Amino acid sequence: MPSPSLRPPRRHVLVLGGTAEARRLAAGLAAHPSGVRVTTSLAGRTARPEAVAGESRIGGFGGAEGLAEWLRAHRVDALVDATHPFAESITAHAARAAAATGVPAIVLRRPGWRPLPGDRWYDVPSLAAAADAVPGLGDRVFLTTGRLGLAVFAHLTDRHFLVRSVERPDPPLPPHTEVVLARGPFTVAGERELLRAHRIDVLVTKDSGGEATAAKLTAARELGLPVVVVRRPALPAGVTAVPDADAVLRWLALVPEEDG
Repeated sequence: MPSPSLRPPRRHVLVLGGTAEARRLAAGLAAHPSGVRVTTSLAGRTARPEAVAGESRIGGFGGAEGLAEWLRAHRVDALVDATHPFAESITAHAARAAAATGVPAIVLRRPGWRPLPGDRWYDVPSLAAAADAVPGLGDRVFLTTGRLGLAVFAHLTDRHFLVRSVERPDPPLPPHTEVVLARGPFTVAGERELLRAHRIDVLVTKDSGGEATAAKLTAARELGLPVVVVRRPALPAGVTAVPDADAVLRWLALVPEEDG
């Protein structure tokens, strides 16, 4: 029996989390028979984040330089950016930190939404562009872009907004705003009823992808409502992205590659 001091060190994987995909990945890593050590980092923007398997930390790193120092100090062997598709700054910092330290890195991004027959989608590149599009599409707006960045809609004083968020958004907000606090997943029936009850004319959403919040798109299609879709920011040059946790496990060589 080899002494504990002679056992090879466990691989340490840092997951930049905050998404359902990050939680699934952490669970898969923590349960892997090879004994992978997984640490999930959460930004701390949600007061009561959902639990994750393995170790966790909360709070920022102090930019790319701070993250690079953390990777070195904690002997991280692989970095997985599984943050929200719109966490542009974090993704940029992760890419820079990985390049500076030589730590292998990958981005886990669930596929974006694509329109289906019957959809009335208006693609825009930013929240500000979404605010510009709203006046020509409707008076009663269902805003599902999260609690950050809502100030760009505050000047639309002649529109009524229904804002859905996990936590209450901070001002400034449009003067005629009703806030609904809820966390997905949502059902098509529930979304259809919400749209009807609030007499919504137009839906505004980010292209978050995934199934948890996609029901609103089906409900909008059924009701013939226009949808303003804020498209995702581009990934940094040279960054590799995969669509799910299984692909990350294959990248880490923890599960066999699929046959072609």
